[in-house]
Parts: sequence; structure tokens; C-alpha cells
Amino acid sequence: MSRKGAPTAEDLSNVEFETSEDVEVIPSFNAMNLKEELLRGIYAYGFEKPSAIQQRSIKPIVKGRDVIAQAQSGTGKTATFSISILQSLDTSLRETQVLCLSPTRELAVQIQKVILALGDLMNVQCHVCIGGTNLGEDIRKLDYGQHIVSGTPGRVFDMIKRRVLRTRAIKMLVLDEADEMLNKGFKEQIYDVYRYLPPATQVVLISATLPHEILEMTSKFMTDPIRILVKRDELTLEGIKQFFVAVEREEWKFDTLCDLYDTLTITQAVIFCNTKRKVDWLTEKMREANFTVSSMHGDMPQKERDEIMKEFRAGQSRVLITTDVWARGIDVQQVSLVINYDLPNNRELYIHRIGRSGRFGRKGVAINFVKSDDIRILRDIEQYYSTQIDEMPMNVADLI
Repeated sequence: MSRKGAPTAEDLSNVEFETSEDVEVIPSFNAMNLKEELLRGIYAYGFEKPSAIQQRSIKPIVKGRDVIAQAQSGTGKTATFSISILQSLDTSLRETQVLCLSPTRELAVQIQKVILALGDLMNVQCHVCIGGTNLGEDIRKLDYGQHIVSGTPGRVFDMIKRRVLRTRAIKMLVLDEADEMLNKGFKEQIYDVYRYLPPATQVVLISATLPHEILEMTSKFMTDPIRILVKRDELTLEGIKQFFVAVEREEWKFDTLCDLYDTLTITQAVIFCNTKRKVDWLTEKMREANFTVSSMHGDMPQKERDEIMKEFRAGQSRVLITTDVWARGIDVQQVSLVINYDLPNNRELYIHRIGRSGRFGRKGVAINFVKSDDIRILRDIEQYYSTQIDEMPMNVADLI
């Protein structure tokens, strides 16, 4: 599996959170020597100045280096690799040159949308390849020829095995939300896909959180990667006010949520539960009490998930109850309130969840419902991110 010259785990073990020395900071998109049509696409999309991660990562990716990039939620990570991909493409060659893998279908679709928007003037073909959709359609699109495939590991591997997705021209593999991808669920599938790629394939890893064991694993399939990492305490989300509400018993959470409902609908809110069953239960209970809510989780048919996302993005539904399938990378501009009905099962998920609000410097509020046996977890999260989570004030509506 290991490629020649790959660093060993020992080499990586002392590099926990530092950026490689030779990373240049490029202050503007104009100074990046990008293709004219791409530059116009970037400005048309509404970007004016590259964010910190974009200033540091685009150039090394375009140069062909393996890159591990970590930055806060909402700082433009998707655009970082989308711009790099578009700059590296040879659009005269209608073959798949870049493969981008994500842990959820919604994220794969969102990446495709960003790539198509930024590459609007480049005549770029980008197909989304995800489970729960029509196989024939995938086959037809891939036969037609796609420069970029954005997908989830299972379906992508299936297409490679069927020889419909040809890998001979692939020069870059991007793993978005890499910590999730290299975690238990997807690790095998990623390796399966990786084995079919040309040996010189460039690998780019992107995530808001990169636990140490993931960094160690990267030595297996990356060559001398440049690390662009923000320190963990910079991962607290400036602009997002975090609160907790103490609830003695599980049953009281529901009443608390009902009391907050009017506050929720000032903007748009996402409510996180830890299980699909809980999402269904809470949705039903809210509707019984005559509140309008929509809900989404991984067991729903893809068509339904798409429909719900569309309504929520359009602002037709204002409160979405969901599981962590929604926590990663899904950007709906108007979300400025996140409620953790259940505290997340691990610390990393916390930042992904509350990063749904206050994207790219906008203000947001996160409210955690905390039973007495959860206080410990909450304090642990506070310490881990060197942040402060205060008791919710009465005037919380004024903060949103």
C-alpha cells in the first residue's frame, strides 16, 4: 500500500498541529496565476478575497503536492479544493481526472454544485456518483465522459469495478471530511478505490478535525505531504455564541424546545439528535403540538432527502430536525441557530454541528440541552476547544 518515500508513522508522530514551514501565503485570487475563466467564475460566485486556508492551500495543490489541510468549519474548504481541481484540469481531455470522495450524499452533491458554479465558464463536466440513485443514469453520464467525479465511496467503487468509471487519467484524489472517511466505516472502501488509481495520483485531505491517529494513517497513501493545519484552539468558532440549558430529565427537553420555537423561526434552525429514531419521534411530537418542522436522516430514501434539503435551502421550512448525517459541510446560508437536543457522542462532532451556523464569519448561536449526567461531557468539550459555554440568557432571541 505504501508508496515509495512515504514518511513512516514515527515521522508523523511529532507533527501534531503545525503548518509546514514552506507554505506561502498568497493574498489575492489575482496573484494565484489562475486561468482567466476560472478567475471570473470565482468572482462571479461572490468570493472577493481568499480565506486563510485558500491563501495557503491552493498553490501547493495546483503544483501537484500531496496536501493535508485543516481549517475551521465555514472557512471555504470546499472552494479551496474546487478551485485547485479546476485549475489543474485539462478540459480538452474528456476523461475523469479528479475523484472527490465524501462521507455523505448531500455533501457530494454540494461539492458538485460548487465545482459547476466556479467552473461555469470552463465547460467542465462534473458528475455526482452516490448511492440511492439510478445506476443506469450513472453509467450513461460516466460513458459520456466526466472531468470530475464527486461521490460517496461505495457507489464510486462499484462504478470502478464495473469498469464504467475509468481511472487511467485520474491524477488527483480528494478526501473531504477526511477524519470521517478514514474512520471505521469507510476506511476499507477508500483503500479499495485507492488501489485502482494510477500510482502517481496526488492525494489531498481536507477536514475541520484531524485526530492524531488519522494523521498517522496518512503515511500509508501520501508522499511527503505539505501540512496546512490550524491549531486546535483556533478551531473554536468565533462569532458563534454557545449556551446550555440545564434540563433535569429527558422529558423536559421537549417542553424547552417548544418554549424556544418562536426564537427558532426568526431565522432557520437545525436541531441535532443522536439517533434516527429520536429524529422521527421528535418530529412527530412537534407536529402533534402543531409546530411546523421538517426532518432528515440516513434511512430516508434519497429522493426524499433531496426534497427536504431543497425546501430547507429555499427557506420553505425553517426548522430541520436531523442526525449527524447533516453535521458535516452542508451550508445553508440562513442557519444561525443550532440546537443540540442530544449532546454529540464525541467532541469532534460538536464543532461540525455548531459550524452549521455562522458560516464564514457570520454570527450564530448554539444551544445545548444538558441533563445532569451530560455536564461532564459539556465541560470536556469546553476544555477541548478552549471555549466557553454559558447558561442561556432570557434574551437569546436578541442574539440571533
